[in-house]
Amino acid sequence: MTTAREIIIKDTHRGLKYVDGVLTTVLGAGRHELPKPRLFGRTLQVEVVLVDMRNRDLTIKGQEILTADKVAIRVSILVQFAVVDPKAAVHTVENYVDRLYSDVQLAARRSLAAMTLEEILTNRTRLSDDILRDVKEAAAGYGVAIARADVKDLVFPGNLQEIMNKVLAAERTSQAQLVEARTRADVQRIDAQTKADAARVQATADADAVRVKAEADAEATRLKVQAERLAVEERSKAAAAFAAHPSLMRLEELTALRDLARNANARIYLDFKEPVTNGDSKER
Repeated sequence: MTTAREIIIKDTHRGLKYVDGVLTTVLGAGRHELPKPRLFGRTLQVEVVLVDMRNRDLTIKGQEILTADKVAIRVSILVQFAVVDPKAAVHTVENYVDRLYSDVQLAARRSLAAMTLEEILTNRTRLSDDILRDVKEAAAGYGVAIARADVKDLVFPGNLQEIMNKVLAAERTSQAQLVEARTRADVQRIDAQTKADAARVQATADADAVRVKAEADAEATRLKVQAERLAVEERSKAAAAFAAHPSLMRLEELTALRDLARNANARIYLDFKEPVTNGDSKER
């Protein structure tokens, strides 16, 4: 508040100009002349009330509140706010900071009273959202905009804190065991997959080997049959030639006898038949 004839207002503030206690205008940043007008020979009193428009933090500390399941906890809340309507902030309520403090405190009590301890521990964001939603509209009524309202600290009774520490330790152990079990399961799955892949590859190799052997056997059989067929054809041709030319058969016999004669161990038995008068043959 000032009654100076000249005033400079920073960009971070706004000024409410009063003439004899009546608000006449809201002054922006810059230099302002404040003349002392006269009315019927008397001097009018001019004053300017500065309102800070910057973002500010407000901490609501150590509020002990009962949850829905009757557990007493102490909660601290951090509120970030700024004045957006200096006239409403000064004229609507006696002290907008005190009013905001009370509104956030009551909103926190209402929200915590509707939540169980487990819900508070697992979802602190819900508590912050509830407070912000509850207070935001009310604060706008006296020219204040709330950017955020976050739970800063939660303090529990001593015995409950010990129990919670044990629960957290058990949860960490459980999570570690779960991670270990998943890792072991992944290793077993990979090992089983590797063995299955190896078995599939081996089965494919075995099947290929059987197929190749079967193809080789079939080819060998085909060649053997073909060779036998050719041999039969050659024998048939030879038999036909011998039948047509008996001398060829005699030549073959002589060739065979010559080959046998070269072997000292070979014995040759000849069968000669002499004709008799009665028409019968006699062997000698």
